[in-house]
Amino acid sequence: MAISIYQLGYKKLSQVIFEWQLADRTSLLALFIVIEVVSHWLWFLSVWCYRGAADNYVNMALLYPMWLGVTVAAFIFWWMVGHLVNIKNDYQRLLRWQIILVILYTIYITSIIVVVGYSSLVAGVSLVGGAMLGMMLMRRRYVWRVFLLQIILILLAITSPYFGIELPNLRQIPVISPLVDVYDGLTYNEIMVIENAIASSSFSKESLGWEHISELQRSSTFFWRSTHVYLAIPKAIFMVYTFRQLLLILDDSRKEILQHANQDELTTLDNRRYGLTKMQQTLAEIKDTEDYSVMLLDLDSFKQVNDNYGHKAGDQVLREVAQILIDSLSTTQAIISRYGGEEFLIVLPNSAHDEAMKIAEHLRQSVGQYLIETDEGDRFKVTTSLGLYTLTSDELIVIKQRHHSSAEVSSFRPNRFGFFKSRQLNSNHPKIVSSSHSQQQLPKDICQYLISIADKALYEAKGRGRNQVISANDLLAEEKQDIVSVKSSYVT
Repeated sequence: MAISIYQLGYKKLSQVIFEWQLADRTSLLALFIVIEVVSHWLWFLSVWCYRGAADNYVNMALLYPMWLGVTVAAFIFWWMVGHLVNIKNDYQRLLRWQIILVILYTIYITSIIVVVGYSSLVAGVSLVGGAMLGMMLMRRRYVWRVFLLQIILILLAITSPYFGIELPNLRQIPVISPLVDVYDGLTYNEIMVIENAIASSSFSKESLGWEHISELQRSSTFFWRSTHVYLAIPKAIFMVYTFRQLLLILDDSRKEILQHANQDELTTLDNRRYGLTKMQQTLAEIKDTEDYSVMLLDLDSFKQVNDNYGHKAGDQVLREVAQILIDSLSTTQAIISRYGGEEFLIVLPNSAHDEAMKIAEHLRQSVGQYLIETDEGDRFKVTTSLGLYTLTSDELIVIKQRHHSSAEVSSFRPNRFGFFKSRQLNSNHPKIVSSSHSQQQLPKDICQYLISIADKALYEAKGRGRNQVISANDLLAEEKQDIVSVKSSYVT
């Protein structure tokens, strides 16, 4: 991959972070280093071009070897840009060159900070900005260790004058050098304080006027402060821009991750896990005066669709049926999810039984009337079977009461239809409305309890010939009526 920084915007940076290989990202980091080194080289060039004016506050004898060193560093880092990409298939070798890259850069940038005179602005931007950019583009463990190494080197450079160690410094102090005999023992910041005090005493007025600009331009302080701004500000702006883009990418990535985690890829509906999560949330918020309806929709003879028209056509059927469900339930608060295979789970919070039955019948007719047309020219229709169960407000209160008294849902005993029915639940049970009930938590498996009842109704619909809606509530009522009839016959 050819490394370049053109259009380093949102989409390009996103591709760098999430799609590029480690070698490409490391090569891009080397390219950023080259750009920084070139900016340093241009500074040396500008000083050389105006060497007549800069002689007073730049050590020209040291300037030329430093300029040569920066030139050599630029070529080394530029060579590494291509070399890192070429060894992408040799992982161990790539890691070794990563270490070499960050160590060379650490030595280089520390040398620049020392030679141009220590500045907290330049050092801070180099330490924090460089480390964060490195962690984004290469192995974080290496960057962290080299970050600590750079801190140690800078601390040694700052404290060296206190131990009588004179480090090379491009900065000349023409104002105070004749006045301070202990110049070699002063740190950069101490020299700046003395020079600023002497420079300020040369102005007779409290404020600086335009007539004094030429004097200020000749000042060593102004020159070196401008140098520090030149070395730090562009890099700081670049780093802030980069991390601003990175935060935007992370925000979008978070949305994308959640979408892929919660969405069925084929139908774009909620997947089973997320559908159950939303169902659990709505059940936790349901009021004691509200009914709660759950239905399972299954495509009839879906295997024959795959066998007769191919799996591509089967996928098309699932997508188009999902869209029918979305369109038909757009005005409701329904939770629609792909429960598995050709089965869909539809949850209707605060929906009474009769209303839910009308919705289920409407869905059955809408799907049954829809004509599927494949790319191969095949045309056919599919039918659906639906099982519906409505948890009434009375039943909800009983479940909350039983759970509150430490009874588990498993205590619901199965009847001959396979449904679970509370021993305490009967039609004469008084409706208890209390604020305390709304605060009681439902059993953890309440969702599966409701779905299992709807699933039994769906099974009954399949057994009765498919393409119909069966209500679990009606089946329970029929079961109760049968029990009453048996008891009456026995008494008679």
